Amino acid sequence: MARRPRPSAALAAYLGLSAALLPALAPLVLRRRLARGKELPDRWREKLGHATAQRPDGPLVWMHAVGLGEVLALRALIGQMHARHPDLQILITSTTRASAEVLAANMPPRCRHQFLPLDTPGAARRFLDHWRPDLAIWAEQDLWPGLVWRTARRGIPLALVGARMNARAYRARARVAPLYRDLFARFTLISAQDADTAAHLKRLGADTVREDGSLKPAAPPLNADAAALAAMRTATKARATWLAGPTHAPDEALALAAHRARLASDPNALLIMAPRDPSLRDQVAQACADAGLRAALRSTQPQPTPKTQVYIADTFGEMGLWYRLVDVAFIGGTTGPVEGHNPWEAAQLGAAILHGPRTANFAADYAALHAANAARRVDDADTLAAALGAPDTADMARRAQGLATRSMDRTAALCQELCRLIPPPHRSPT
Repeated sequence: MARRPRPSAALAAYLGLSAALLPALAPLVLRRRLARGKELPDRWREKLGHATAQRPDGPLVWMHAVGLGEVLALRALIGQMHARHPDLQILITSTTRASAEVLAANMPPRCRHQFLPLDTPGAARRFLDHWRPDLAIWAEQDLWPGLVWRTARRGIPLALVGARMNARAYRARARVAPLYRDLFARFTLISAQDADTAAHLKRLGADTVREDGSLKPAAPPLNADAAALAAMRTATKARATWLAGPTHAPDEALALAAHRARLASDPNALLIMAPRDPSLRDQVAQACADAGLRAALRSTQPQPTPKTQVYIADTFGEMGLWYRLVDVAFIGGTTGPVEGHNPWEAAQLGAAILHGPRTANFAADYAALHAANAARRVDDADTLAAALGAPDTADMARRAQGLATRSMDRTAALCQELCRLIPPPHRSPT
């Protein structure tokens, strides 16, 4: 794509407003978030561009994704880029506290994490001056115009990978189409998850869009502490144990109703409930009590007892443990407005996938799983309870694992093109 040396009128307007308003507001907003526990006390100033880690020597690729699922998906690229470029260093940025905490337990080698600086001139300058990336890779939907423009202005190549844009997101962005046309013109490579996203990106002004699929099925499996897994397997031995997670209130209501139905036929059954926001543990525990179910919290009880009917996994960074422990997982976010969470983390670790009817965030992923008979939709507590005991769950899990494995070939082709963007003398042969 041709590079634009000057910002368009739309981008210039954004840059002017952000420069006038954000520098004064940013510290106030961050301190308020810090007081509410939404920022890490020793790292919140990273969002003002103040680095808390040294830049390593050698070539460095900066990868950004907004939140937990998107950040973990970046590991699909990191492993393959390292294989082609053994001395490559990776800087991963994100915006949420949960993403930083979970990534810390799943950090690939030669990687480090910082929070993305806010989109102000000073924060961006401090960030780029310190890290001096050789390539910037943005993932999925999160683009900050000022950072994109300032990165491109320094001659740093830009790539957009795993782009995802449904019809609703396209309509919202179409209102400021000139801004997106300017931004996309500054990217050397744009890769979409699916044909609909590619079409939306082109309508917004992207000249050339690849289709490489989602990064999520190709990401390495989530880690788990071996001792914790062994202890949980001992504690749940001989119990029919299933998982609901990451959950929100509508998912929890459905899962609890289904678990009550299952207990009627198997009084020894155990539900592990992993809320998306562990800080809501008290509300989840109350919902269990209201449903007449005995619950225990992971944060206060290391393992469930024989009397525990619902074990609330109110901790960060342990989804790899829960997916390994169970044979069947009901993927949360699929019964309400969240519109679904990532099914591939469960698939990679051998759990059969059940989900509700609302999966817009992962429409292409669930479509692929259903085409391979590797996932099952449930619409109410009765169908969920029945699906938990279906005889083909092990076959579903094997088919889902196979799909995840095959997706690695597409990621490998994308990684090869990304490595070509690393400027000499750092670029390795591909």
